[in-house]
Amino acid sequence: MERKDFINSSVGALAAASLPGLSKFNVAEGETLFVAPPALKTNDLIGITAPAGYITGAEIQSAIKKMESWGFQIKIGETIDKRDFTFGGSDEERAKDFQQMLDDPKIKAIMCARGGYGVVRIIDKLNWEKFKVKPKWIIGFSDATVFHSHLNRNLGIASIHSKMCNSFPDDWSIAEPIQIETIESIQKALSGAKMNYAATPNLQNKPGTAEGVLIGGNLKMLETLAGTKSDINTAGKILFVEDTGEYMYNVDRMFWNLKRTGKLSQLKGLIVGGFKIKVDEDADDFGKTLHDVVLEKIKAYRYPVCFDFPVGHQRNNYALKCGVRHRLNVSVDNVTLKEI
Repeated sequence: MERKDFINSSVGALAAASLPGLSKFNVAEGETLFVAPPALKTNDLIGITAPAGYITGAEIQSAIKKMESWGFQIKIGETIDKRDFTFGGSDEERAKDFQQMLDDPKIKAIMCARGGYGVVRIIDKLNWEKFKVKPKWIIGFSDATVFHSHLNRNLGIASIHSKMCNSFPDDWSIAEPIQIETIESIQKALSGAKMNYAATPNLQNKPGTAEGVLIGGNLKMLETLAGTKSDINTAGKILFVEDTGEYMYNVDRMFWNLKRTGKLSQLKGLIVGGFKIKVDEDADDFGKTLHDVVLEKIKAYRYPVCFDFPVGHQRNNYALKCGVRHRLNVSVDNVTLKEI
């Protein structure tokens, strides 16, 4: 991390950490200081906005009812029910809606209604000054990885990588237990609970224990952000990645990007979540598995690596606190990730 980046991030985080209700994390020497927005309390307000793809008011009703059952109030953003082709309104409309939620002191968390594509088109239009003074949780995954990475790189403020409104089932009576459990994990994360996860051991895992700030998200988005003002800083951190709908050769190329940009060399640990690989029936077989692709890139490094972690474009997609310190333990018969 460049010295100016460390200073800017640390100064902003230190200023925010001095405010009531904010959590300041113990960090190892040389690590950036991160702060977490305050935990939500009963009757706190959550804003729902569509910074990427469009979504209707009807499609978010299940999420609204569930979050209200948790004791929270909901504010529906102006981009809900708006549509500009694939987007939830024009770039200007989506940026304005998100900015209003960043600046509104009554809103304690911002839930992205859905993913798709669009955050990278508005990220440079946003002003974070009021947010730095009074941080709030930003919630989402997939395209919302842009927010998580931007906060990691520039502000040192924690956020929540989790399911969004379009993942809430319409009929809870027939929802799978894992679907319910992962959605309920959002409430736990927002309410200040210490998060604790377990993953099924994989024979390809690399055993070990690591402690560090957790950061990551959608692999394609991380590749897209390389070299930009929102480029993720992975040094000294535990990185998690996931993706969907990519050919294996594309996944290989993206992991080469992580390696060649130095993002794998200074990690404390690597978590590989769900990867739904697209099959190209008209092309020659790439000849490598996901395990092959990953292990080839990290064979020179000694940190723990786990596969099949419950995060990604899948039902078992738990809420993860980006920017919060965790302990990763990978052994032959056990894999855990604990907030510390």
